[in-house]
Amino acid sequence: MNENNEFKPFVPADKVVPEFTVTSIILGVILAILFGGANAYLGLRVGMTVSASIPAAVISMGIIRVILKKDSILENNMVQTIGSAGESLAAGAIFTMPVLFMWAAEGTGSMPNLIEIGLIALCGGILGVLFMIPLRTALIVEEHGVLPYPEGTACAEVLIAGEEGGAKASTVFAGLGIAAAYKFITDGLKLFPSEVDFSFKSYKGSGVGMDVLPALAGVGYICGPKISSYLFAGGTLGWFVLMPLIYLFGADVTMYPATAPISELGTWGIWSNYIKYIGAGAVAAGGIMSLIKSLPLIVRTFRDAMKGFGKNTGHTRTSEDLSMKVVLIGIVIMAVVMWLIPAIPVNLLGAFIIIVFGFFFATVSSRMVGLVGSSNNPVSGMAIATLLFSTLILKATGNVGESGMIAAITIGSIICIIAAMAGDTSQDLKTGYIVGASPKKQQIGELIGAVFSAVAIGGILYLLNAAWGYGSPELPAPQATLMKMVVEGVMGGNLPWTLVICGVFIAIVVEVLGIPVLPFAIGLYLPIHLSTPMMAGGLLRLWLEKRKGETEEEKKRQVDNGVLYSAGLIAGEGLVGILLAVFAVITIGGTSLGDIIGTCLPFSLGNIGGLVFFALLLLSILKFTLWSKKPSKK
Repeated sequence: MNENNEFKPFVPADKVVPEFTVTSIILGVILAILFGGANAYLGLRVGMTVSASIPAAVISMGIIRVILKKDSILENNMVQTIGSAGESLAAGAIFTMPVLFMWAAEGTGSMPNLIEIGLIALCGGILGVLFMIPLRTALIVEEHGVLPYPEGTACAEVLIAGEEGGAKASTVFAGLGIAAAYKFITDGLKLFPSEVDFSFKSYKGSGVGMDVLPALAGVGYICGPKISSYLFAGGTLGWFVLMPLIYLFGADVTMYPATAPISELGTWGIWSNYIKYIGAGAVAAGGIMSLIKSLPLIVRTFRDAMKGFGKNTGHTRTSEDLSMKVVLIGIVIMAVVMWLIPAIPVNLLGAFIIIVFGFFFATVSSRMVGLVGSSNNPVSGMAIATLLFSTLILKATGNVGESGMIAAITIGSIICIIAAMAGDTSQDLKTGYIVGASPKKQQIGELIGAVFSAVAIGGILYLLNAAWGYGSPELPAPQATLMKMVVEGVMGGNLPWTLVICGVFIAIVVEVLGIPVLPFAIGLYLPIHLSTPMMAGGLLRLWLEKRKGETEEEKKRQVDNGVLYSAGLIAGEGLVGILLAVFAVITIGGTSLGDIIGTCLPFSLGNIGGLVFFALLLLSILKFTLWSKKPSKK
């Protein structure tokens, strides 16, 4: 297939401009390490990370275009490709690797060394990129216009707007500035909480809330009403059906994994102890079904790639991937490294599990970020599913006790990193597809980012552990704590399998009804507070698309302006999110700079203030869509 018959990238395939340059590599590596460190801290503190693609693109444009006076959109794209790899690798590492430090602190394991952490991260990072390469044609090219890839599309819009200048650039950077100020006011100065939360006294067990943040509204707008509604439907099932039923039938019961009666848990306690396991089962089942449905396309992609084994498989600069020979040799080398190098506590069976599950979750992750974006990619849900299966297999083959648990968490760590890196790679390749980058050069850039980030992540984890310790109030490491409980639960035989299997059958019912399983399952797994603002953004776009009294051309112009503005919203929050993470690490007189800034204001506007500001944020989208000036006829 000649991809240019259906889609014309910003930079034509026959045009060669600076792309894989020394400047882009050095700047990308620096950003990869910086974003990796900032996101490691952020994820260990609050359990979530922020996507670095758009912030890296914006910083790159500022340095390359403004400071260095160079002008190449593909060079900027290469910087964000390499830079975002650090964030993704960190996201995969922090959800699992801190468990090794926790076991060492408890005396049930030995302290991991820097070489061990670096090699685990390196194997996961490289495999994540390699597994994604054969899927590029299937997911990025064949399904262009089907999978929205919200952050990849937004990143491309940011890069193109910066290149074209004028009204498009002003719209993107207006969104960036407004979101940056908004994020700093809520999470920096803490004028109002970034997450509003309400529970219902007359409908016990249920609750509703919203993360009143710009990026989520922007992602909802870019994804559109359909995908947003599937996510919201999953959250509604969890928070308004399952949680009240759990409370109704077990209010006075203390049921594992909770350690207190259900009536004392509150909505968040019920969600984290029960709904999260149901959601993890649904995500795993949805992933398996998605993979089965995608198998013909994946097989065709592999077949086409194997036809050109060892040859240049691309017809143009914009369709050339790394050869399948390089991909397969790289995968085999990583498998042998995991099996034979003593620093990685994995045997031949473990290496086989990693390759099989790694490819599966790389496929699932790449498709999921196409639906909901990297920031909402439930990597931890995939890690839970991996830990369940791998721990069961290890236990069945006699690998139990300390060595079995360490092997299980190592397998989980590598696969978690594979999933995060595959998702990031697909998002970056989508950006490259739109702007006209060379896929082969981007894939090499991803590998470079993975290598340098893997070297740095060990030192970052050691420093954070030395400063506060994982599981402490300063670094609660919520996702890693959950992974620890899963491995110990399976090895000890007390995991709540009923909840996991309930999730599997919910996914089956949803599939039978003809509803896309993955976005629904993700909505069930994540708190409803993430899907409600996305639903608001999706509904706003639906209203703009269905409005009467305007020509189709004018409606398209307004909707497209909204996409540009939403891209700016995602970028602005991402930049300030990284900045606030850096502030949290800097200490003055024993107090972090983030805490000092957070106590500047003597009052908070509370939940109502958060809702008012979020309503104003939605009105700002209308300002740049419905109330924007029409372009001059000239």
